[in-house]
Amino acid sequence: MRAPEDSPRATAPYGNLPSELNGFVGRGPELGELARLLESARLVTVTGAGGVGKSRLVLAAARRAQERYCDGVWLVELSTLRDPALLELTFAEALALTDHTRRPPRTVLAEHLAPRRLLLVLDGFEQLVDECAELVHELLRRSPGLSVLAAGRRPLALDGERSFPLAPLDADDALALLADRAVAADPGFAVTDENRAALGELCARLDGLPLALELAAGRLRTLSPAQVVVRLEDRFALLTGGGRGALPRHRALRTAIGWSHELCTAEERLLWARLSVFAGQFDLDAAEYVCAGPDLPVEAVLDLVGELLAQSLLVRERTPAGVRYRMLETVRMYGAGWLESLGDAGRLRRRHRDWFMGLATWCELDWFSPRQHEVAALVETELPNLRLALECCLEEPDELHLGQYLAGTLWFYWAGCGRLTEGRLWLDRTLDQAERPGADRPGAEQEPARLKALWVLGYVAALQGDAVASMSALHECLDAARAAGNPVATAYAVHRLGCLALLSDDMVRAGELLGAALGHYREAGELNSNVLMCQVELAMATAFQGDLPGALALCEEAREICEERGERWAKAYVLYVLAYAALDAGGAGEARRLLNECVTINHAFHDLLGLVLALELLALVTVAEGEPAEAAVLQGAAEPLWGSVGLRLFGSGYFNAPRLMCQERAGELLGAERYAAGARHGRGLTLDAVVERALRGPEPRAGQGPGGNEGGVPRPRGTAESPPPPPKGSGRASVETNSL
Repeated sequence: MRAPEDSPRATAPYGNLPSELNGFVGRGPELGELARLLESARLVTVTGAGGVGKSRLVLAAARRAQERYCDGVWLVELSTLRDPALLELTFAEALALTDHTRRPPRTVLAEHLAPRRLLLVLDGFEQLVDECAELVHELLRRSPGLSVLAAGRRPLALDGERSFPLAPLDADDALALLADRAVAADPGFAVTDENRAALGELCARLDGLPLALELAAGRLRTLSPAQVVVRLEDRFALLTGGGRGALPRHRALRTAIGWSHELCTAEERLLWARLSVFAGQFDLDAAEYVCAGPDLPVEAVLDLVGELLAQSLLVRERTPAGVRYRMLETVRMYGAGWLESLGDAGRLRRRHRDWFMGLATWCELDWFSPRQHEVAALVETELPNLRLALECCLEEPDELHLGQYLAGTLWFYWAGCGRLTEGRLWLDRTLDQAERPGADRPGAEQEPARLKALWVLGYVAALQGDAVASMSALHECLDAARAAGNPVATAYAVHRLGCLALLSDDMVRAGELLGAALGHYREAGELNSNVLMCQVELAMATAFQGDLPGALALCEEAREICEERGERWAKAYVLYVLAYAALDAGGAGEARRLLNECVTINHAFHDLLGLVLALELLALVTVAEGEPAEAAVLQGAAEPLWGSVGLRLFGSGYFNAPRLMCQERAGELLGAERYAAGARHGRGLTLDAVVERALRGPEPRAGQGPGGNEGGVPRPRGTAESPPPPPKGSGRASVETNSL
């Protein structure tokens, strides 16, 4: 399979493999053997004890194999995952798949992988081995171009799997790794004739296990190699009950970790244990809140983190959300066992949950600010910990309202950053579990959390095209909000019912509901991105009824607020309506300028719905500029995106009008064959390539300025007046809102 010329994968490695933080040492024969196995088998699993270097080896092998896979090499990191229900979503996230529909994630995965030639790298699947094996088996069966390279303590046990048991490093590679990491810890360290024998003995004592060697390297800052050997020898007998002979690998690793644990101070050991409650990465603020207490002063945490870093017990990583720390899984498991033995695991998990509930609350507030992009990056980085917090809420029946609050508070992430499927999962779980027989009914103080979860569920379900579930949740929310005298929840329920009417082409009812919701918001003093979206949606309903001046007035007011507050996500939808109006008035150049900003924002937030709408309107603009061939490419590029968004705006004739007009006009100018060829080329572009091409715009022809030929080509038929109403008898379900 050949990558399209416009695709980034045609000129650069494609995928999501992380960069190497430090050099990869040795393993030349193993890398060669893995390369040979990948040529002859579609599933290869590297097995071995914890700390033997499986993860580093498969990543190194994957980097060397990148050129063989035109659709990329993709890492699926599973070590932080505990919930089988999130397995398929985690695969989809790793592949950068965004899907707004109600289709099962497994179906989405299989359809995405079926025509592609790529390599999946799986790491850390032991706790979900059965579920992972079932999923991998189905994906391999349905995707002939897929290969899988996995790393685990045991194989997946599937037909056709080639298992590659990984032995410890040989003597030369072990010494090279130990020396390399010792120099990183102490630049003055060197292998000399005087210490070579002791270093060789140390490598032998640690059985050539890379993780054990890296832990020991940190001790060479303060101890000579001979001293480390003597002290380690004493601990072998203490920690394993063995003699001086060769030890089984898992005992050698436990000895190395146990020795590191023993050499830590009491405060360092306590922090190690408490940090084990985090899933994956964490920052210093979170560590200070969760781990500090009377026996561990908050002001001491920073220095203790530094000590654990120096001893290779923590890893420091840079992320889009800033510096984070991470504990290797084997080290984390040791700390978790220690925390359980202290009887403090439950309390620490609740502190962890409380921190991330606070983080979500702050992020929701800060979403309505110039820091939206930073908020999106932060929640993306903290997603494993937020999942862990949600799981914690579901474990105790009397804390379900906390789960409802947390799932509802993350609405901006579910709806604004392309996470509808996962958001629906958590919202359904927290609400359904509270409805089980025997569950306590929420008290008055807990009811606001349930109402929030209900309107967010209605919002998410509407965006997924599930009108029945959306309407059910929103009416339940509205009835309960009115009974409780909750004006804010009432406003949100009415707003989202208006959104349902908008998507169902009932523009009169949409205008009534959205106008009423806007009044409720103002009476309650509510102003945020949701309120601005309500105003934009009201503008859409107004425009689709032929009142463009009224729509423009609503949008200009919303744009002023967006610019004053630094809000960008809702602003993208404002720009869409303004571009629609500009094109209708004959201003193709102004429409392109507005849509370029709209596309940039939607792409940054992974908002596929906003992006595909903007691309289709931009294709219509391109026709108006006299470039039907380029319009055909953009129109074709939008088609696969609809597969991830769902039915084309749920069958809406209004939202689909730009696409239909573009097809008609570009098809007339190009002819059916040339139009089909352009659309076919567009369908083959990657999302990044589509966005880059859309923002670049068509190349000006000789004698044509950069603004396009606005006056020389007739505007597409239909742009001089409101789009036609949808045909009668289209079969769309009407929105029953008579109770309002």
